[in-house]
Amino acid sequence: MKNSKRLREKNLTNSNKLKFIKNRHFDMGNCAGANGNKKIEVVEPLRSRNPKTHSFNLTHSDMIKEKHSEINLDYNFVTTLGKGAFGEVIMATNKTTGIVRAIKIINKDKQQPNQYTRMLDEIKILKTLDHPHIMKIIEFYQDDQKTYIVNEFYEGGELLEKISKKNTFTEAEAASLMNQIISAVNYCHKNKIVHRDLKPENIVFETKDEDSVLKVIDFGTSEVFSPGQLLHKPMGTCYYVAPEVLLKRYTEKCDVWSCGVIMYFILCGHPPFYGSTEKRILEKVVKGLYEFKDSEWDGISEDAKDLIRKMLEYSPEKRLSAEEALNHPWFTKILGDNAIGNKNLAVKTMKNLENFRAGRKLQEAIWIFLVTYFSTKEDKGKLLETFRALDKDKNGTLSREEIKQGYKLIMGKAHNDEDIEVLIKNIDTNKSGSVDYSEFVTATINRINMLSQAKLEAAFKLFDKNGDGYLTVDELKEFFNPEQLTKKQPDPEKETEEEISEEDMWKELMQEVDVNGDGKISLKEFKDMMLKMLK
Repeated sequence: MKNSKRLREKNLTNSNKLKFIKNRHFDMGNCAGANGNKKIEVVEPLRSRNPKTHSFNLTHSDMIKEKHSEINLDYNFVTTLGKGAFGEVIMATNKTTGIVRAIKIINKDKQQPNQYTRMLDEIKILKTLDHPHIMKIIEFYQDDQKTYIVNEFYEGGELLEKISKKNTFTEAEAASLMNQIISAVNYCHKNKIVHRDLKPENIVFETKDEDSVLKVIDFGTSEVFSPGQLLHKPMGTCYYVAPEVLLKRYTEKCDVWSCGVIMYFILCGHPPFYGSTEKRILEKVVKGLYEFKDSEWDGISEDAKDLIRKMLEYSPEKRLSAEEALNHPWFTKILGDNAIGNKNLAVKTMKNLENFRAGRKLQEAIWIFLVTYFSTKEDKGKLLETFRALDKDKNGTLSREEIKQGYKLIMGKAHNDEDIEVLIKNIDTNKSGSVDYSEFVTATINRINMLSQAKLEAAFKLFDKNGDGYLTVDELKEFFNPEQLTKKQPDPEKETEEEISEEDMWKELMQEVDVNGDGKISLKEFKDMMLKMLK
């Protein structure tokens, strides 16, 4: 950095500090020397009694496909959002749905083999993540020269930009932001994933609305870990990296340290460890010494400072876990207990959850496809409040007990354990035993809106690759071919395994819809099948 820009910390205003920080992003690779009482029914006969279609079980993760067709056939590129060492991020519009996406384009010739492998690991991790405050991958394309990762588009800008413009936040605002961030981190840790580069630049607002939700993005440095496993490779950005990462012996709690730094930053306008060079920053981080200056922290509650101290605890063993941080009194006193705001909307949502069922396997798969590819932020945003109110333990999924208590709280009625078990069986496509966020959205989203004539015709067009007005088995296979499909599946009517060929399975799936028996599905047959979900 030029000498003219080496400003002394004590002479920097908050505005200047933020500009300085924005231009001083030190990835660890560049830091030299860094040491969601009516009887609930389950539709069983068509879903599992037929052994030929029993193996056809699609999840939301299965919808995230690798494609080798030309991306320009599916998307119109609009504008460049940003550029990096390996490629760029562009805003694009899907030609069929009209929905705006963000596409990360990576040039393969600029990647080392290990970097290409890490990118594939990132895609694999993103496919498994399903949380309202974590970025969502839609699909990805590959050709000889480039990889194209299609994600949801978030237009609200980075948290760092918001800090720069707003300068100061109330504790209520800060608590809302930090609750969302730590909720995402807690979900990751529960699923044995550590982010390793949490910072305001990697946290974005979904929309430009004042009350927009946050999304944690950029999982390029994330890693799958085992409980108690020590990680050794230095990863992160200098201001936010935990001291134990510099010492190359760390666990997932390095993310909690980063959350502590971000909370400090939000409440006072600059990071706790600050310096004019990376060396000075890292020296302060390694020592773990910071302070709450009276001039900056006089109006901040002791509870807020206590949470920061416990997230910036030098010893990882004594540091709070993400789950413990979420249960800190600061959040409870300021945010309360995720109370229901719009009671009417919550009641409608719970009724949809109770009534959801897809009677046919292919119908269920196409419904998941519709929600994945055609739902908008506006469609899903209305459901988040209810999901968060139900998620009492803040782990990003809904357990049997949470759903049971939710009906009692919102609907004023109780369901027995058998009813709840049946409800979850209708919704839990990945057989995890709980309801993930996407499963909740799929079950509760407005069906009349999602099953509009326009959306059904657009979806049919996406499946109908040759444009002849009919869907064949081969065309459906391109979209619906579960990775976990096996040829031997247990017959629910027997306790034996029956050899089921893929050809037999697809023949049976087609017969569920193909009314005239011509071996293909017309637009009318397609619409009739899906509109039965409204009855």
